[in-house]
Amino acid sequence: MKKTDMTQEEGRLSVEECFDRLEELLSSMESDKTGLEETFRLYEQGLKLLKTASESINSVEKQIRILNEEEQHELH
Repeated sequence: MKKTDMTQEEGRLSVEECFDRLEELLSSMESDKTGLEETFRLYEQGLKLLKTASESINSVEKQIRILNEEEQHELH
């Protein structure tokens, strides 16, 4: 299995791990040895990684908003 292949654990990657994998995908896509079909497959994997990272970031932002709201209510 190639390092850039998607696994079932993609959804459990941290944001940093997603970005690391995205860098690997980009390097593979930029390679002269990568064909068109492989490039499309890597592109699709990249989109999934971006979605995973975005969902993680949104979840953290939501938690921060909730904590900030709770803190504001405690102060008043």
